[in-house]
Amino acid sequence: MQIIKSFMLLLVFIASSFIGRCIAKKYAYRLEELEELKHILNIFKSKIRFTYEPIPEIFQEIGEQAKENIGQIFKKARKNMQKCSAGEAWEKAVNTSETNLTNEDIHVLLMLSKMLGQTDVEGQTSQIEITERFLEKQIIEAEQEKNKNEKLYRKLGTTIGLAIVIILI
Repeated sequence: MQIIKSFMLLLVFIASSFIGRCIAKKYAYRLEELEELKHILNIFKSKIRFTYEPIPEIFQEIGEQAKENIGQIFKKARKNMQKCSAGEAWEKAVNTSETNLTNEDIHVLLMLSKMLGQTDVEGQTSQIEITERFLEKQIIEAEQEKNKNEKLYRKLGTTIGLAIVIILI
């Protein structure tokens, strides 16, 4: 009986530590996604400026190159472009994609939809550059949050698990 109790206490401790680590990882994932977005928008800007490919084709290429969550945004946007304009398609894709981005990050991405497919090459590239600048600020903020909160949630999960084990003993 004592072995079963010890095993259950160990499972409670491991589970709470795992939950703390999962919450802490969201901060790292957000930072990775923001950096990936910045990189991908740079590629997007270059393709618009130099290749003159249509936006749906560019989105398809980027969707295949980008990491999973960010790639899904571009793939959904390309799919949505069959039914509506590029700006609306981008807006729908950003709003319906599952990422680790905050509402502020999503708002920054939605700024891109205003001029996407509506203006000439220079207008679109300047809007992408503005979005990149805002993303740089979000990256700095994400780094600060990650540094501050990642350790906190890992230790908090472990501490809560230990507290539960002590109470149950």
